Amino acid sequence: MFESRRIESCTNLANSIESTFESMWQDYLALNPQAQTIYDLFSRENNVVNDHVAFRTYGIDGIRVEDIAQPLLAAGYQEMESYQFEQKKLRAKHYQHPTMPLVFISELIIEEFSSELQSIVRQLVHQIQPAEVNATHFLYSGRPWELSSNIYNRLLEESEYAAWVAAFGYRPNHFTVSINHLDQFSTIQEVNLFLKENGFKLNTSGGEVKGSEVDFLEQSSTIANSTNVEFVDMTLSIPSCFYEFALRHPTSSGEIFKGFVASSADKIFESTDTRAA
Repeated sequence: MFESRRIESCTNLANSIESTFESMWQDYLALNPQAQTIYDLFSRENNVVNDHVAFRTYGIDGIRVEDIAQPLLAAGYQEMESYQFEQKKLRAKHYQHPTMPLVFISELIIEEFSSELQSIVRQLVHQIQPAEVNATHFLYSGRPWELSSNIYNRLLEESEYAAWVAAFGYRPNHFTVSINHLDQFSTIQEVNLFLKENGFKLNTSGGEVKGSEVDFLEQSSTIANSTNVEFVDMTLSIPSCFYEFALRHPTSSGEIFKGFVASSADKIFESTDTRAA
């Protein structure tokens, strides 16, 4: 009986995390409908598999990387590697699950910004109910605070990342197509050409391809789709989410690399830059 209940519990957890990813995907598509178009283009001749999904947050107790990762840990994810992005003043970690996509979570190190930005961010975070952070749906709950266009633009002056989190809150920043699972393409250059031929604009910061076979990971991404966001005083069209593409290579052990490359991720962050939209 005990073994039966344990198996049932594991099954429920698996079903729950799959349902969570489906909810995140639908939330993401609502902000980035071009991702559905791209997915459909690939799926005509390929099995489209998600490599990883990414989230953004602020480095404040109660809402840090480790805090919003709690529902993932409860669903069987394990914390893996840590990353630093000195220029963008970010830290990050990635999480791995036996059967689900990788998860990459980053946070803004607010202490490295002006006292005004720190004050603004703390006032925003103060509006969150602490218990909500531990709920699985928090990962696709959206913006949990009121926000004016003036505050958004003030944050944008110092950090595109800070402004993005303020405007969109807690939801996937991007999903990622695993090129390794595509039958139609074998290189990231072929994928990029296919995307451009179909009218999609790519992030060219640091080049269209970030990383190399030497790094065991090659990445590219679209420029974030712009969407109308309602603020308390007006509606603005701003960059929202983007779609990424990743090709992973075997390491010296022969196993496919499952981590991330900080220098490449640094440029991927710029897919939501307002100057690129």
